[in-house]
Amino acid sequence: MTHGPMLELRGITKRFPGVLANDDVSFDLKAGEVHALLGENGAGKSTLMKILYGLYEPDGGEVLVDGSVTSITDPADAIAQGIGMVHQHFMLVPSLTVAENVALGLESSRRPFTELDRVASRIRELGETYGLTLDPAASVWQLSVGERQRIEILKALYRDAQMLVLDEPTAVLTPQEVEDLFVTFGRMTDEGKGLIFISHKLHEVLEISDRITVMRLGKVVGSIQAAEATRQILAEMMVGRDVSFVPDKAPREPAEVLLAIRNLTVAGDRGLTAVDSLNLDVRAGEIVGIAGVSGNGQRELAEAIAGMREIEGGEIEIMGADTAGAGPSVARANGLGYVPEERMHEGMIGAFTVAENLILVHHDEDDFSNRGMLRFPAIRRHAERLVDEYAIKTPSIETPGASLSGGNIQKMILARELDANPAVLLAAQPTRGVDIGAAEYIHSRLIAQRDAGVAVLMISEDLDEVLAVADRIAVMYEGKITGIVEAGEAKREEIGLLMAGG
Repeated sequence: MTHGPMLELRGITKRFPGVLANDDVSFDLKAGEVHALLGENGAGKSTLMKILYGLYEPDGGEVLVDGSVTSITDPADAIAQGIGMVHQHFMLVPSLTVAENVALGLESSRRPFTELDRVASRIRELGETYGLTLDPAASVWQLSVGERQRIEILKALYRDAQMLVLDEPTAVLTPQEVEDLFVTFGRMTDEGKGLIFISHKLHEVLEISDRITVMRLGKVVGSIQAAEATRQILAEMMVGRDVSFVPDKAPREPAEVLLAIRNLTVAGDRGLTAVDSLNLDVRAGEIVGIAGVSGNGQRELAEAIAGMREIEGGEIEIMGADTAGAGPSVARANGLGYVPEERMHEGMIGAFTVAENLILVHHDEDDFSNRGMLRFPAIRRHAERLVDEYAIKTPSIETPGASLSGGNIQKMILARELDANPAVLLAAQPTRGVDIGAAEYIHSRLIAQRDAGVAVLMISEDLDEVLAVADRIAVMYEGKITGIVEAGEAKREEIGLLMAGG
């Protein structure tokens, strides 16, 4: 093990039109350590790591590996230097299998034929070793978000990187999977590998890291030993102000039922029952949080309510109207607002501008079109108002949606949905992968909707979020509601038992 850094980034600068993403940033990684990189969405973390991985070319600065300046112009160069990356937004081909995705870019000794049998065998070995079991023959489009994240982790492990960039690797994992993953990380650092850990979950950062560096507005604002840090210290370094971890929520008496679900049964992508005779009411002026381990039917439930998935049986009523199986337009026409789990694929169109994404679901309304022709001045005014009102950080309203950070994409989707004044708001994983400042903002918006009389159904795998934001907590296990408790009376142990089917 070397005493000096195995990796150094010196004076990295990167500009995009209208924004200085990295401003003279320096960062290093030592063998056998976990060095966390923190910052709000848009602070420049992902840009810095994409430069390291050869996805972006820096405008200034240099990269050193084992003390020597190196040129990394593409991911193949990075991999050759022993650098691997687990991306925040999945870089997978949905139509291919798990094994085919892992094999992409690998040399084959049987050229022009592939070695999928060997790849599949190695995937099974890694799955058993690291608790990331997957069927190598499964098509990616059939897999849950959590299972897709496992593929990204397996791709990096398969290539045996000595330095591994982990960009929000736990965002879609269950607590047990996170625990198992941290054991894996411990084995890797024991072998002398270096890990760069990017996460918005401060308790995880404090648990797994040796050092922590914080970025804000493209610059490094400071570094600290994990042993000397606290959640409050890190949050204030990230945001530049005091941050509240518990949202301000006044007591409120719910009114009439606005979302009623009766005996709902829904099949998953593989034809198996994902939602099993589920019953649930959500009333005006309350937030019902659905807690549960990933893969217990939450995604299928959300898609059925939103009209995006066929149902096998049962009823869904929004504002008294039967919307079951009628499609998304009917659900929306009856007062539903929907913030989907997969914001990049279901919540927006990456190639469309911010302005276009902000009218995506109501572009045909009279305010924005006239006889099939878009009214661009009105669309611009609408977009500028929402960008300002919802504090969406974007160079301009003409910027492609995919160019925004994760937190600002989520704000953009939330702005579009809330501006339509929904009677029922369905928010699936509303703060997954967003920074603490954006999460604080999103929670305040959900509570404001509740206080305005909206019926809010929030689906989240973050138990702390459910306990902090919800008025009532419904726990899902194997497609059923195993219990409903008042948030003020909820005990973490009790909810944990319900999440396990108890």
